[in-house]
Amino acid sequence: MFDYSEGGVTLEAVLDKRTPTKAGLYPIKIRVTHKRVPKYYGTGKYISLDDWELLPDSKSRAMLDIKKAIQYEADKVKEQVKDLVRNDLFSFEALNGRLGKGIGSSVNVAFISKMEVTIEDEKVNTSDWYKYTLRSIILFTNRDQDPKELKGGKFISAALLPANKINISQITVAWLQKYEKYLLDEGKSYTTISMYMRALQSIVNDAKEAGVIKASQHPFGKGKYEIPQHEGRNIALTIADIGKIVKHDCKTDTTTMCRDLWFYSYLCNGANITDICKFKYSNIRNGEICFYRQKTVAKAKKKKLIHAIITPEMKAIMERWGNPPESQDIYIFPFLKGGESPTDERRIIKNITKLMNDKMKIIGDELGIGNISTYTARHSYASVLKRSGANIAFISESLGHNDLKTTENYLASFEQEERQKNAALLTNF
Repeated sequence: MFDYSEGGVTLEAVLDKRTPTKAGLYPIKIRVTHKRVPKYYGTGKYISLDDWELLPDSKSRAMLDIKKAIQYEADKVKEQVKDLVRNDLFSFEALNGRLGKGIGSSVNVAFISKMEVTIEDEKVNTSDWYKYTLRSIILFTNRDQDPKELKGGKFISAALLPANKINISQITVAWLQKYEKYLLDEGKSYTTISMYMRALQSIVNDAKEAGVIKASQHPFGKGKYEIPQHEGRNIALTIADIGKIVKHDCKTDTTTMCRDLWFYSYLCNGANITDICKFKYSNIRNGEICFYRQKTVAKAKKKKLIHAIITPEMKAIMERWGNPPESQDIYIFPFLKGGESPTDERRIIKNITKLMNDKMKIIGDELGIGNISTYTARHSYASVLKRSGANIAFISESLGHNDLKTTENYLASFEQEERQKNAALLTNF
């Protein structure tokens, strides 16, 4: 269906049967093949296997609308393919540049394309970020619809058509302000709002670079819509609080393990759980764990190798909960086995992180410290060093930051917390 061929490049609308939704629908994509290498571009349309067979000859209004939408997306790809082939310039890199990595005029198609690209690059966390943002936009777009119709696994397919009506050019300052208000009314924190807005900003940036919108239509930036800063949270613990956590009498082995891993993270330069799960014995060199942060290594121009001294406490935790060091290729901790797909890897790490957060919250409540999470370990590592007079350049290096400004911003909330405590001393008569 919608076949086209020229200069060794073929184009066809196909049903991608690899990734069905929970509702049993499949995405319709435009497949471009060159030198036997296929690349897929999303159309934003989903359909069942039976309806796909009926689609070419169907006269129903819904099917005709789907065919029209597919034809529209196919024509956009075809136009760029024809121009590149006739000028002897065709490559997938050139085509992706022309299309903005598959970006069309609709918000829906742009997000789906982003998700597909990040999955192909094995960036499962990033793909989830775009997925959850798209889900939020779909719910915002359909906020006047019965919520029951959007719940469960069906929403991502049932609500795509309404979302597909939103063009990127419609994302204005006023639209973003309404979206922010909606998120606040839904009880979302400014941390979550900031994440959603940054994902949407990335989509708009791609649209501008691809020529889908003009620079004057870009709604983000100074004097336009400015993404709210993350809300301040008192998540850095004192050294005394950390001592209470370490000495806490845990009631189960699972809670003890989660507490020990949290302490390990704190001692290991605030390494996050993804990094810790991926530590192998080959990361140990001269009594240190040497690693690159998974969160930033892919996008950082300058790769920062972090060195964390293995303290006696860390060594004891590895001996208690880790794998025996039978070879350099073995993971230190037994959560990953090796050979997992990026999706399975993400699921395993997400589950252990959730388990740790649940157990650490219980410990925090029992000690009267408040909510403790895996994120608290990293902030506490930085704040304890800062309060102890450590050089900010050392803190920056040990956190894996590429510049001191990032570290200064990171520590700003801790310094304000100290100023508030010191100000209270002035009236402690």
